[in-house]
Amino acid sequence: MEGGSVTGAVVTRAGAAGLVRARRGVVVGSGGFEHNAAMRAQYQRQPIGTDWTVGAKENTGDGIQAGQRAGAALALMDDAWWGPAIPLPGDPYFCLAERTLPGGLLVNQAGARFVNEAGPYSDVVHTMYDRNAGAPDIPAWLIVDQNYRNRYLFRDVLPTFPFPDDWYSSGAAYKAWTLDALATSIGVPAAALRSTVSRFNSLAASGKDTDFRRGDSAYDHYYTDPSVLPNSCLAPLWLPPYHAFRIVPGDLGTKGGMRTDARARVLRPDGSVIPGLYAAGNASAAVMGHSYAGAGSTIGPAMTFGYVAALDLAGAPQGS
Repeated sequence: MEGGSVTGAVVTRAGAAGLVRARRGVVVGSGGFEHNAAMRAQYQRQPIGTDWTVGAKENTGDGIQAGQRAGAALALMDDAWWGPAIPLPGDPYFCLAERTLPGGLLVNQAGARFVNEAGPYSDVVHTMYDRNAGAPDIPAWLIVDQNYRNRYLFRDVLPTFPFPDDWYSSGAAYKAWTLDALATSIGVPAAALRSTVSRFNSLAASGKDTDFRRGDSAYDHYYTDPSVLPNSCLAPLWLPPYHAFRIVPGDLGTKGGMRTDARARVLRPDGSVIPGLYAAGNASAAVMGHSYAGAGSTIGPAMTFGYVAALDLAGAPQGS
């Protein structure tokens, strides 16, 4: 910085650091901090780590930290673009359709349902954290039956095909011929799991989830089976063997970062602008706040505010 303005950036290439000067300013678009364990431990709720995210491994918060050193205010650092994930060996799997298809339900460690499984994936993880201090919801368990497995793709495993052995040996997946045996495998009370599944089956038969309203919204039906009636979100579990999959709070990336204004300019804690410093994407605090409007909520604002920053740098009138 020179005279309180950002005039360039120090970059490292082939192990050597050098200064790149910028006549108009610097746009930080370096992503979030999902692979920085220290930052996640500092800012986010527990349990958390770097093993459950599907964000790029290069996203270690360097741009956010550089902005902070320049005086930037930070916001939304506790949040992320959450989604239930299965911690498969090697890479976690961000779980979309699998938790919303009919014939499956999520239970906590007390063996009880705790959320609308077909709701927005960010909302599901918010609920996991909000309720975790009671009957723990981390990890949770996705329970399905063989009828579900005979009908639907699961990740990249075709219907009826066996899952890889390392899913089981890693503790990401379990299979048993009775619900009691499955409950024992995953460490939840057998009577509670049986009762939960029985209750769920009765709701599925009626087509109305009066407990968590699964299927009440159009969103809930996005990843479902229209051949299942009267509610494409709901089907009973009745055919053994039964399957359980460990569910943890995964994410597409963190959503906290530098606070910016409508021109993508980075702000200090007092609301004043840091001259020459701009931010877009997950290096900035998300314009969506703690919500998730739907598909494109990450890349759309990143593209838009990158464009807005470029216009401001070029001195073009906004809206041109």
